[in-house]
Parts: sequence; C-alpha cells; structure tokens
Amino acid sequence: MNRIFILLLAGTLLLSACSGKAPAQSSEESPPPLRSSTPTVESEPEPALETAPEPEADNRWQFDAPENHNMDPAVFERLHAALADSTVYAMVTAKDGVIIDEYYQEGYDENSVFALHSCSKSFTSALIGIAIEQGTIGGVDDLLSDYLPQVAEFQDGKQNLTLRHLLTHTSGLEWYEWGGGYSNWEEFRSAPNWVEYILGRNLVSQPGAAFNYSTGNTHLLATVLEAATGKNALDYGKEVLFDPLGIESIEWGADPQGVTDGGNGVRITARDAARFGQLYLQDGEWHGEQLVPAGWAADSTAAKNSGAGDGTGSYGYHWWTRSFGDYDTYYAFGAWGQYIFVVPELDLVTVIANAGPSNSYAPRPYFTDYVLAAVQEEA
Repeated sequence: MNRIFILLLAGTLLLSACSGKAPAQSSEESPPPLRSSTPTVESEPEPALETAPEPEADNRWQFDAPENHNMDPAVFERLHAALADSTVYAMVTAKDGVIIDEYYQEGYDENSVFALHSCSKSFTSALIGIAIEQGTIGGVDDLLSDYLPQVAEFQDGKQNLTLRHLLTHTSGLEWYEWGGGYSNWEEFRSAPNWVEYILGRNLVSQPGAAFNYSTGNTHLLATVLEAATGKNALDYGKEVLFDPLGIESIEWGADPQGVTDGGNGVRITARDAARFGQLYLQDGEWHGEQLVPAGWAADSTAAKNSGAGDGTGSYGYHWWTRSFGDYDTYYAFGAWGQYIFVVPELDLVTVIANAGPSNSYAPRPYFTDYVLAAVQEEA
C-alpha cells in the first residue's frame, strides 16, 4: 500500500513539473490599446465674427416744397416764368439741406452737365485746403518754388511767390482777364506749355501788393497739387472729395501736359454743383466726415482783399464774398453767369448755369430778386 501511494505521489509531482514551464516571450510589440469607438475631433479656432460693412452714405438729394421751409412758392412760380425767356440752362435752390426748387431749360435735365468756367477755382481751393490738412502741402505761405523748383531760378521777384499770393490773385504777374478791353486769354490757352507761359509773364507789382484776377494763378495751384500729391487735381479730387461727396458727374479738362485746368475746366450737373455749395454751408462736413477742413472752409470764404473794387465783392481764397440785401453771402463765380451762392444765415444754396457768351452778371437778379425775395419770416 505504501509503495502504491509513493508511486502515485511521484507521478503527480512529475506532471506538475511539466505543466509549470514559463510562457515564451513574443517577438512583436504589444498591440496598441483599444481606441474609443467615438472618433476624436481636433479642436478648431472659433471663426472670426464677420462685421457688417459700413453702409454707404446716401448722397441723394431729398426734395420738399418751398412753403415747408419758409419760402414763398408763388415767387418761384414767377421765377420759372421769367427763366423761360432767359439764357439760363439750369437753376437749383436747396434750403435746410433739401432741394426746394429746380428749373431746367427745355432739352436739359438733372443729368445734364454744364461748364462752370471760373467756379472751378473754388474747387481747386478746396483741394489745396485738403492737401494742407493731409500734410502734403505745408501751408499757404509756402513758396511756389517749394513745389516748382524752376521758380527759384528767377531773380525778378517771382522767386518770392507764395501759395497765398496765388489764392488771393495778388501774384503781381501781368495778366489781362478781368473786365473788357485787351485780354491775353486766347494767347494763354493756345500756348504749348501753359505753366511756362504763366511763369514767363512780367512781374508788374510786388507779390501781395495788388489784386489782379488771373486764371494763370489758379493753374499754378493745380500744378502745385500735382507736384505735392503725385496725382492730377481730378484724380486727387475724386479720392478725397468728389467720390465721398457723391459727385459722379464731374469732368475736368487739362492742359497740353495733362495738368488739370484748375481755373476753368469743371463740367458738372447743377445738382452736384449745389452739393459742393452745401458742403461749404456745412463747414466742410458731409455725413459725419470732415471732407474739407472746417477752418479752411471758414478762412477761404472770408475776405482777404477788396477784389476788383466793383460790385462783384471782396475776395477770399478763390471765393467771392459780399452782402445781398440783408444777407452775407459767399459764392463761386464763372464767366457768362455761372454761380454757386451760399447764404449761411438762411441755410440756403442756389446754383445758376447760364449759356454764353453773355453778360456774366445778367443772371444774378434771378437769385437776388426772386430767391432771396421768396424768404418769409419764420412763424
């Protein structure tokens, strides 16, 4: 029995030894841990919030009846009857920021462009003021030679010319344009190089000493603008003034060298001309944007000299100024009867576009004897 027990015990031990062998190591790396069945989404940056574009300013004119602005509608009816037999192409009056009266000769309408002739000078003045504000022009007392270096070569006094002299028509350069009699206008316009022609004129008085109206002075200012900004007055004007103001109709001629005809070349609709006057009435501000510096708007429409000494009025920086009846007025004035009148006290602008050739003063009574006569006492 003991022998049987010993044999059984030995067999059991032998089986245990055979089954206790250690497991072989795998030659492969352990498999990666199981991934979640839900895919991992990489985080992305929050999209930038799209800001709504600034709404474009609505530059369209609004319209209203004269009687809603203390103006007698019967007077405007009489005005239209008088205009029917006149040479006036167009006449537009705005009051309190809206057009209250508009007249067009048969064959013309609000889309017709008219030559404003020397009213162009006031546009050039505005651009000079803007360029000074932007720092591309230093100021009105800068020497002309700072921008046109050839002027420094003169030794007859022209080297002392400043922008102020040009703006106030006190350059002293010999010029015959105002009034009747001999004129060098055609000689100037037919010159192959207008700037050379202007600078070649004799100096007949010391700069700053005497008023002598000259489109040549303004053309030099247009040349200064181009030298300072690198753009002609039309392109520069579209960028800083005309486009923001909503003036889309403007055309502006140029001299043989491509310099904008700063003293004479603007063609524009009567409504857009009124828009320019309204801008000055608002001290250069348009829809919250200061297009023309307020200081320049005020300074350029204030008298700097007595002008030609006649009924036209005093002269600022390319704006005329005088009183008509009880109302102080400043205005742009062009040959053959082109006008942009601005009457701050009445919050009123009137534009007249007139055919030529004719007496430049002939259309003025349509403003003084009708528009100003239509003013009623406020209730």
